[in-house]
Amino acid sequence: MSGSTYSSDRAFVLGIDGVPWRFIERWTDAGELPNFARLREEGAAGPLESTRPPTTPLAWPSIATGVWPDKHGIYGFQNLASDYTHRMHTSRDCTQPPLWEQLSPALVGNVPMTYPPTEIDGTVVAGMMTPSTDAEFTHPPAFADEIERQIPDYQISLEYPEYADRLEEFQVAIDELLANRRELMQLLMDRTDDWQLCFFVFTAPDRLQHLIWDETTLRAHYRQLDEIVGDAIAYADDHDADLYVVSDHGFGPLERLVYVNRILEREGYLTRRDEDGTRGALASLGVSRDAVRRVLNAVGISEEQLVSMLPREFVDSVASQLPGDHELYDVDYEETTAFVHGAGSLYVNDVDRFERGIVPPEQVPRIKRELTDLLESVVDPETGEQALCVFDGDELFPTDDGSPDLVVNGRGAREIRTALTDEPFGETGTYTASHRSEGVVLCRGPAIEPGSDLRSARVVDVAPTLLHGIGEPVPSNADGRVLFDAFRDGSPPATTGVERADVSRATGGDDVDDDFSDVEDRLKGLGYME
Repeated sequence: MSGSTYSSDRAFVLGIDGVPWRFIERWTDAGELPNFARLREEGAAGPLESTRPPTTPLAWPSIATGVWPDKHGIYGFQNLASDYTHRMHTSRDCTQPPLWEQLSPALVGNVPMTYPPTEIDGTVVAGMMTPSTDAEFTHPPAFADEIERQIPDYQISLEYPEYADRLEEFQVAIDELLANRRELMQLLMDRTDDWQLCFFVFTAPDRLQHLIWDETTLRAHYRQLDEIVGDAIAYADDHDADLYVVSDHGFGPLERLVYVNRILEREGYLTRRDEDGTRGALASLGVSRDAVRRVLNAVGISEEQLVSMLPREFVDSVASQLPGDHELYDVDYEETTAFVHGAGSLYVNDVDRFERGIVPPEQVPRIKRELTDLLESVVDPETGEQALCVFDGDELFPTDDGSPDLVVNGRGAREIRTALTDEPFGETGTYTASHRSEGVVLCRGPAIEPGSDLRSARVVDVAPTLLHGIGEPVPSNADGRVLFDAFRDGSPPATTGVERADVSRATGGDDVDDDFSDVEDRLKGLGYME
């Protein structure tokens, strides 16, 4: 690592999904993670506060852009439309340019929410939310052929529901997934030395921790991650690059599920649809989306073919009549005041926002206050503890009128779910742990102060700090701040004012009508969807 200039003009972001700061602190102090320990000793490190809620589709775009969800436009895995239908978010929905569209050339690998891959000056391998390797998941497209030659068993993700009762096999599959990702990172690093940004994410620890929360198993997995950190340190040193190791959120044990829509139904704010229509008749006959999918597959017709051939409005209309996956199809909106979608986004059924809304806009503030009081008063009957915490969407997301009205999260070792159940509380089933707000940030480089502690760092601070650290302007609308505590006294980043620049991103284009059913199954296997 260069020690004379105290500055760099390139940066490497190594993302590791779901790493809690307390693990890094404890296991580096115990001498079990020598490369993470090097980052703490030779660079700056500390906990990293995530988004609210602390979930992948909000947090990784915030890390990559330096803005909160109201400016990048992604509040969950799925976008909720005014007619209550939803579709999977894709890279085209992000309204703020990520780092790889500000710095070039760039190498981007396995970053969540990057499908379909953007045409940039460089290389992109799309990550989580990519349907499969049969889709066009790389830019340039020909790079997929190289991946197939070099890593023939490469896959986007595991089919997590298959491992619910096969945890020993799951650990083996996770190890293989991690090894494949490591090969992909090496393939990208060997591709060219001409880059200004390298941004690569490993999601394996998040996947492992959702189903296995055993310290011995996790320590062994983190030792593998530590080896990867060692690879990244060596690569960054060879290229005189700043290195940032970040996680989008932390993790902790999961003990109870809280079904918030059931609570709203019990208190009269949500009404369930009668099952005496088409949907009820189909349910009584055993007809469901899964059953229809099996029949279609048996005759050689995929959901992707149907979606590509039929109008979206028709597909959504049919889906609303099929019992099964989408809990919001079970709601009678003409009798519903509020409902929860995704990872805790609560919407008042406002006449200006939704096609079958019933709440006049002037009544929305009152209903938000009522719902906040109601949900914060919910007590877990097993422990007597407060079960939920509620945040005002206008305060979290002040620049977007289309943001959720409230955000509802589980408190402590509880997590919310949106399914319409008979009881407001339930067991966790196969899920042993889930997200917490405190992730990690560790950085090291020519201008980084060795041994410094980063305090009050947030996911939106990563991009501004990285950009300023390599002498690039920070977007004028960035919500994050430059973490000056990270830089050596007297180094250019420490002694130079923050330069600002206006940025914009062309969004839209053709709809992505790919078959995301496998993606949905994976998300359900991790507890992200129901």
